[in-house]
Amino acid sequence: MIRRFVHQGANGPSAPARAVLYAVLAAFLAGCVSLAPNYEQPPLPVPNTFPDAAAQQAQQAGASALSATAIGWKDYFTDPTLQGLIAEALEYNRDLQLAIQRVDEARAMYGIRRADQFPTLGVEADLARARVPADLSGVGRPMTASQYQVGIGMATWELDFWGRVGSLKEAALQNYLATDAARQAVTLTLVEQVANSYLSLRDLDERIMLAQQTIASREKSYRIFKRRYEVGAISKLDLKQVETLWRQAVALGAQLQQERATRVNALQLLVGKSVDLPHEDIRLDDASVMSDLPPGLPSDLLTNRPDIVAAEYQLRAANANIGAARAEFFPKITLTGSFGTASTQLSDLFTGPSRAWSFGPGISLPIFDMGRRESNLEVAKSQRDQAVTSYERAVQSAFRDVADALAAREWLAEQVDTLRATEAAQAERARLAQLRYDHGASPFLEVLDAQRDLLVVQQQLVETRRALLSSRVSLYAALGGGGFASSAQAPAPAPASTPAATPNTP
Repeated sequence: MIRRFVHQGANGPSAPARAVLYAVLAAFLAGCVSLAPNYEQPPLPVPNTFPDAAAQQAQQAGASALSATAIGWKDYFTDPTLQGLIAEALEYNRDLQLAIQRVDEARAMYGIRRADQFPTLGVEADLARARVPADLSGVGRPMTASQYQVGIGMATWELDFWGRVGSLKEAALQNYLATDAARQAVTLTLVEQVANSYLSLRDLDERIMLAQQTIASREKSYRIFKRRYEVGAISKLDLKQVETLWRQAVALGAQLQQERATRVNALQLLVGKSVDLPHEDIRLDDASVMSDLPPGLPSDLLTNRPDIVAAEYQLRAANANIGAARAEFFPKITLTGSFGTASTQLSDLFTGPSRAWSFGPGISLPIFDMGRRESNLEVAKSQRDQAVTSYERAVQSAFRDVADALAAREWLAEQVDTLRATEAAQAERARLAQLRYDHGASPFLEVLDAQRDLLVVQQQLVETRRALLSSRVSLYAALGGGGFASSAQAPAPAPASTPAATPNTP
């Protein structure tokens, strides 16, 4: 029900002014009430330490070391070429640009919800002219009248006694902060992908270099064996075995070149523009790419991993939505009003007696809605439960990412040491097999097998070294490294230790 008061005269403004003042005061006091449940951070759904003895020792040793978030990517990735690629990707990558645009959208949505807490004022100017026929005028003759009106009007404004509008604003704020944290997660993932793509390219460059050296060596051997076959010094079988070994190396070189071209295309997509990375005939210096990193403790992930931070903001938003759903069970009080001047004559529009005002409070409460409000509350609670599960899943996924990266770092390092020793043994085997063949003590098939195995081990060693470096990249990303500052311009949420008041509600 709405009651509307209209008054014209010299003393008009005092009454609406008092009414508006009382309404604003009531709205201010109402803003202190929230029906949202007290927020409590879910307990850590993972062990207190990572499942790795070496990692646990490193946790204790690195407890006072810098966390991954305190180490910027320029400090962690020391290779100049890699730094340039990451910088270009952060500027041109389209996925990151979309994430930034989503942040702008969420910021605007938060601005809309925040504006709902304040009245909307507007300037109004109306001109109405009407003709009433004689049989309806009451005076027996037709009448034509005009009405001019100018004023300031207030659109329907809800007094937030139960915190519904405030809860919606809080939910929008948390969604905005979650979107910004998701932007940070996209940034960190992009850095990880660019670093791994660069390492893959350098891995292929080194493997191509080894393949080309092998191709040149075997081609030379083939020419020598061909001359020896032409003079009858060796059999045709020996010649075909040498040729087979040469052709296999040529095929491997072509396969690696194709794979490198594909990796370059993938890196260009990540960077967002063309990249100039010519083949380099040098071995990758493992120590010059990045430094080592202490894992820290699992609890650090809650503040360092942007995807976990985003999940917690989403949980806070779902919590606020419960408050908005609970407020629907209480009366909704709104205000409308205007103040200005009105007259039937344009010349009298701005005179004292023409002042006019209106003030209309309204209250509404659904009596029967077939369980709509109860269902809305159940939906909000279910979404909160889903947000809790998503948060716990994000924490568990982060824990696994770190544990996997630590395990890979430990065992790949051992594999690299083993393969280095294997490469040395295979090289010696190939040398001895060649000597035995030259002295007629063994068939060339023994040399063939030794050289083929040597090339396989050399290729495997390069791939394993690259995998070890990639494990360090993965650990950096899993720990939430990068120190990518939040771009959010909204106030931080209240700490969990100071929950809002929660009256008894449905």
